[in-house]
Amino acid sequence: MKKPVLMFGLAMCLGLGTFFACTKEVDSKPQFIFKPAPNNKAAAKINGNIVTYDELLSGVESELYEAEMKVYEIKYNQLRAMVLKKFMESDPNYKGNNDKFLDEHIAKGVTVSDKEVDAFVAERKIPKNNLNDQLTSRIKQFLMKEKKQQAIDAWIAKKTQDSPVEVYLEKPSRPVKDIAVGNSPFMGKADAKVTIVEFSDFQCPFCSRGADIMNELKKKYEGKIKVVFKHFPLPFHTDAPLASEAALCAEEQKKGNFWKMHDLMFADQQKLKKSDLVAKAKKVGVKEEDFKKCLDSRKFKSAVDADMELGKKVGVKSTPTFFVNGQMVNGAQPVEIFSEIIDEELAK
Repeated sequence: MKKPVLMFGLAMCLGLGTFFACTKEVDSKPQFIFKPAPNNKAAAKINGNIVTYDELLSGVESELYEAEMKVYEIKYNQLRAMVLKKFMESDPNYKGNNDKFLDEHIAKGVTVSDKEVDAFVAERKIPKNNLNDQLTSRIKQFLMKEKKQQAIDAWIAKKTQDSPVEVYLEKPSRPVKDIAVGNSPFMGKADAKVTIVEFSDFQCPFCSRGADIMNELKKKYEGKIKVVFKHFPLPFHTDAPLASEAALCAEEQKKGNFWKMHDLMFADQQKLKKSDLVAKAKKVGVKEEDFKKCLDSRKFKSAVDADMELGKKVGVKSTPTFFVNGQMVNGAQPVEIFSEIIDEELAK
């Protein structure tokens, strides 16, 4: 009786059983061996050739910086919370309840008025027909949180005047790229100490906000910065390439026309078809027939394409992307972000 069982077991090993245990399978996983590097520049060895960190990280500098900043911000926010806790606990009025101390001593009297809510709604361009009690309540909560944070910052500032906090956390450095300005349109002084290269798309709503930020910076740092425009029309913005070419066609007729077209196009991004571009150019004061010929010939397509290639080479993946003296800033960030970098560069 045992023989059939033995034969069945053998059959399983030779047949179906091979899928479970009897046959040694070839390992289908890639063979990665983790070991100490031969030098501090080596990241891996592929087919006997060393791959350096510069090669490995080329093109992902922005993503790495953002990831490193998230880690830094977690540490920094934890430090700020610890600073607040330590100073509260050392205050003679502290009775062991953080929230109570915050409300009664740090943020005492902080309120949000209806006028402040109205100002927030106007600034954020929230349609009035979207406002209801729930949304209004959320806006008040948001503003209250902001005002409490301001009160905390002011309280900590006062506490640290006589006892400064020494911070040893290392802040990540922004990726730096050497970008040739070439013949690209610019505003500001040609020999300004700080150059901001802007890769932008006339059909991108965030780029419109980015243009406003550049204008704010130009006023704030008059004579100290130069803003250079580079074209980076995204594939899904079908009107953007011709809009870029239209601005250059207008500039060809008269220096300064680029920025006039720039402002008109960002002011009304819904009208960027050829007829709309002609209408905008007429407002600028170009010779209409020459402008149309320029557009029809696609004279400046190669210039726009060259900007696109340069953008890809330096790591631009979305619009707007800025380089402040080579330091990358992704997106239409607040003026304060740019000012921090500009002030550092001006101080050098």
